[in-house]
Amino acid sequence: MTSRKPDEPLARNSRLRLVRPRSLATARRAATTRRTRPAPRPPEGTPPRAELARQARLVLADAVRIARWAAAPRGPRPGPRAATAPPSSASVAGAAPAPSATTAEQAAAELDLTPDRVRAGWDRARLAGLVELHGATVRPGWRLQAWDRDDSAVLRGWVALLDAWSLVHPAPEGVAPGAVAEVVEAVPQVLSLLQLSQGPVLVPVLLDLLGQRVDELREERCEVPGDGAPAHPAPPAERLPALLDWALEGLAEVGALTLDGEDGPEGRHATLTPLGNWAVWVKLEQICVAAQSPAGNIEQSAADMLRGCARLTPGPARDEYRAWLAARPLAGAVAELLAAARGEDALLRGLAFEALRVVGAPAEAEVRAAVAEPSLRPYALLWLAEYEGTDPDDAQEVLTREEATWLWVDTAAAVADHGESELLVRHLDSAVQGTVPALLEEVRAVGHPRTVQVLVALAAAHPDPALAKAVRRAAFQVHTGTV
Repeated sequence: MTSRKPDEPLARNSRLRLVRPRSLATARRAATTRRTRPAPRPPEGTPPRAELARQARLVLADAVRIARWAAAPRGPRPGPRAATAPPSSASVAGAAPAPSATTAEQAAAELDLTPDRVRAGWDRARLAGLVELHGATVRPGWRLQAWDRDDSAVLRGWVALLDAWSLVHPAPEGVAPGAVAEVVEAVPQVLSLLQLSQGPVLVPVLLDLLGQRVDELREERCEVPGDGAPAHPAPPAERLPALLDWALEGLAEVGALTLDGEDGPEGRHATLTPLGNWAVWVKLEQICVAAQSPAGNIEQSAADMLRGCARLTPGPARDEYRAWLAARPLAGAVAELLAAARGEDALLRGLAFEALRVVGAPAEAEVRAAVAEPSLRPYALLWLAEYEGTDPDDAQEVLTREEATWLWVDTAAAVADHGESELLVRHLDSAVQGTVPALLEEVRAVGHPRTVQVLVALAAAHPDPALAKAVRRAAFQVHTGTV
């Protein structure tokens, strides 16, 4: 029985109003009940994040000035500036072009820098994600827009520059590309020694470690052709000191370490900066997570791994995502996660994008492409909004009403398949519509393939007879194609 009069409009029944709307960020988590846990603490003596970000801003100060200059409208042409000249010395295949000589001179004059510093700053801005190039047009990257207010964006930008240190400083001439690649691959062990030493390390000690690691890499590859000759002739050992100097100078240029004592009796020594020490600690933590894999999902497919993470709290779930990602090539892992998201299980769709949040920047291109797929579009748009610095609780503002409704149905399908009836009833409150009739009308129009099943499950779970009846009627109308 219901107290509604026969001629009372459905929308006026107070029991059919959604009075506690919640954000779609909350709705996205409705299929699981998970609590957060504190992140691992960095080693004692590590400066606070605000101080690390201040240091990173100093390292990238020129890059930020040049990025803002390049992306600012000026002159008779409104809009961003164009980059049309040949690449600079630090550019590689597929990289963004450097400013033309004329543009570099103009920037140098306006910013009181030399043209060489402009080109170097441009390379850093590109590598740190401060600028984006769309064709020949320069646009400010999201990190540039958040630079003054978001310490996390600053640190992510600096770590991106650190990861690209070998592009900042040209390699010595006359060295085979394979030898350069071996040194780049061996540098993490050099940085680990510096981090564990917690102080200066003599360059000869680092050279011994570098030589050992290069030998290990060659043994691991076992690249020996049929005639017994090495597949790639090893570079002469005398080139390793020059390559180590190149690596240390490149790391010093991006602010990861300092080189001192060139004229001292013991020779040169290297010391990690606080930024470098923190970055190496972060990377070592990721390696430890990959080695541990507490829930044992490393060998599973993406779908099975996500199912295994469904009931974990956010911290352990992210640990599993990192471990699973670290055990396979990143491009293939991203493709596998998106393939799982395209399946029929809506819970896996949401979890796949949670795992892609752990991937971060390397997944951006694939996620942007996923925006064109209707079933993935709302998730991809939310991922991109959060990636660009939007607070998760505000990210839903990037969705249209129709996209938000589609996501509501998809999340409800995940709850119906894997959650409890109470969760499905609570999920009703997360709808963007203010009343049940408005929600049902838009749900019918959005065309989600699970609409009927979701509405039937909601009608069966809801304790209010009037609301359950309205939902059942909507399910019948969708099923029969009537209005």
